[in-house]
Parts: sequence; C-alpha cells; structure tokens
Amino acid sequence: MAEDKRMNPVSSEEVETDGIYENEWGREETLKRGDEFPYDPAMGQTEWELVSLPLESQEEEVYKDTTYKRKPRLHIDRQDK
Repeated sequence: MAEDKRMNPVSSEEVETDGIYENEWGREETLKRGDEFPYDPAMGQTEWELVSLPLESQEEEVYKDTTYKRKPRLHIDRQDK
C-alpha cells in the first residue's frame, strides 16, 4: 500500500495555494489561488504538484492586480444619423 494517499490536483481544478506547480511531464507554472490548473499543450489533462511556494522576489508578480482599470468607451458622433 502506498504511504502517500493524497491525490494531486488535475487540470481544470481550482488552485487552492499560491505557488510554483509542476506537472507529471516536468512543466512548471506559477499559479495563484483561484486560478485553474492548465492542460498540458501536448498531453492534455495532467496532474500537478506544488513544488515551491512563491519567493519573496516573486510575490509582487503573483499578487499584482490583473484587473485592468478600463476607461468608459467614449461616444464618437459621426454626424451620419
């Protein structure tokens, strides 16, 4: 019987902990809580394992605001109506 009975997350599941994850094919991704585990471009659905928490130097990149402050669209009067 295996000692480690926990299951690693798979593609399309929600990330619970910020960090650097590696899939079973060796691809590393920096993911933050709430993101979705991506599919591998070549292999499709894959398992992901947390290999490292974000370093202090990486925290700014991980926690930066990704919602862009959009200005309202301006109406352009073309005088054609």
